[in-house]
Amino acid sequence: MSTPRLHTDAVLEPGAEIAATPAQAHHLGTVLRRGPGDAVALFNARDGEFAATVTALRKDRGAFAVGDRLRAPRPEPDLRLLVAAIKRDALDWVVEKATELGVSVIQPVMTRRSIVDRVNTDRLAAIARGAAEQCERLSVPTVCPAVPLHAALDAWDGAALFVAAERRGAMPLRHAAAGARLPLGWLVGPEGGFEGRELDDTVSRPFVTAVALGPRILRAETAAVAGLAVLQALAGDWDVS
Repeated sequence: MSTPRLHTDAVLEPGAEIAATPAQAHHLGTVLRRGPGDAVALFNARDGEFAATVTALRKDRGAFAVGDRLRAPRPEPDLRLLVAAIKRDALDWVVEKATELGVSVIQPVMTRRSIVDRVNTDRLAAIARGAAEQCERLSVPTVCPAVPLHAALDAWDGAALFVAAERRGAMPLRHAAAGARLPLGWLVGPEGGFEGRELDDTVSRPFVTAVALGPRILRAETAAVAGLAVLQALAGDWDVS
């Protein structure tokens, strides 16, 4: 039986006792059928990962006793995803896979061809947290509230940002990003792609480079994951054991 991993914002140190969130208590007791005395692992990016034991568990309340540290904190890649608001199931999947791929920030953006008018940030943050617990990373990516694309670009800090522009005859991403260094961003548009003037405005920014992902037109969720994988392989932490 595997040991459940749980993210916590509480300070982790040997001997500490911390409270479970209602969601953690419910999941441990109702879904996983765990109880007092069972082992868990608690983690966050600031303190690392620690062995812990369930000391109390009842309905939506619980507590953990923190034991020895299992892993020290370590730097994680500053790889960011800007993704157009797409259908809920597809966006849920993108958030889960982007978390597994090690992104630090997920920024949904509203574009002219977006087919949804709102994004449930709390839901996406919960999906990211669950994916982080499953994939053994120490951090949970920040999921930002959705903003218009131009607002996200106006607030960008100047890090290199690659945008998927399959119909522009752009340079392949693996060539455009050769030699690139973090921080890096990856921008993917909605179903049907960016509107022409919208893409023109995007690529006019000095930090933006239009790139392609090959000869086929990819779905938005496929392009999001494919581009992140390329950037992780070229400039991320995939070569760190």
